[in-house]
Amino acid sequence: MTEVALLFPGQGSQHVRMAAGLYGQDEVFTDAVDEVFAALGPDGPAIRADWLTDSPAVPLDHVTRSQILLFTVGHALGRMILSWGVQPAALLGHSVGEVAAATLAGVFEVRAATELMWRRVQELAAAPAGGMLAVAATVEDVAGVLTDEVVIGAINAPRQLILSGPEQPLAEASAKLRAAGRTCLRVPATSAFHSPALADAAARCLPSVAAAQPSPPKIPMISGYTGFRLTDTEATDPAYWASHPVEPVRFWPAVGTLLGPDSPLAAGGVLVETGPSQLLAKAARMHPAVRAGEARVVGMLPARAGGPEADLAAVAACRETLAAG
Repeated sequence: MTEVALLFPGQGSQHVRMAAGLYGQDEVFTDAVDEVFAALGPDGPAIRADWLTDSPAVPLDHVTRSQILLFTVGHALGRMILSWGVQPAALLGHSVGEVAAATLAGVFEVRAATELMWRRVQELAAAPAGGMLAVAATVEDVAGVLTDEVVIGAINAPRQLILSGPEQPLAEASAKLRAAGRTCLRVPATSAFHSPALADAAARCLPSVAAAQPSPPKIPMISGYTGFRLTDTEATDPAYWASHPVEPVRFWPAVGTLLGPDSPLAAGGVLVETGPSQLLAKAARMHPAVRAGEARVVGMLPARAGGPEADLAAVAACRETLAAG
């Protein structure tokens, strides 16, 4: 079987009923999802209900739904891939996706990861309102609109940035960029992820991460925050994990490490986006190694919401691709 690296997406990839077509159809996926919902205790049933309906009581873009459900779905899809006999060579998560990756790698036990995630989203939900803005530009292009409040929240590709900050300053930055001819698009988010606006909330999460007692990963991980291989020192440091809501995501440098000369993934490997929407797959396809045919990229779920049949068909196609080598 071809060597595989798994990519776990974060905020902005969520959509109504994401991966819900697999629930009750795949035993491993269903059991993994139910394990997380059970760990959420009395909050679990409401979160499950919002996930499985076309009309959630709490919108999926809200931090108390998007974050926990992206973690849940990513982890469950990862468990499904392992059940196929795939032993990933590496894992790379974007934002909350890194917690899903870490749980699959054994850094966190499922219950502990769920509890720290739920504590984190509650703290973030209480933080000042904010948002995120996708901009087709380089770091140099946006320098003129960056402030103490509006910052680069993610570097997803050479000309794909995410700016983050409180609502009014972010709106002002958007207006300036649009006036300059830049293409901008709001990311589905109600919080200013990866910005100083969440510093206080992130600091309050430190005890819950320490209580989770993180361990060294059993599967190699590429950090979406440093852009390099996650060290055992970083993986076991609660401060590393607690800082994630504030620190910028360096997805593109991390992809460079994943596909570089020191990669744990052998040449000709496959990158599998282990979550909804295929936004990471789209970015990864821009890498020179993928363009040269030295690596391939596939999505485990459809690029757009398409119902249960589309979910099942996409998963079957992914499995067939991995089995074919």
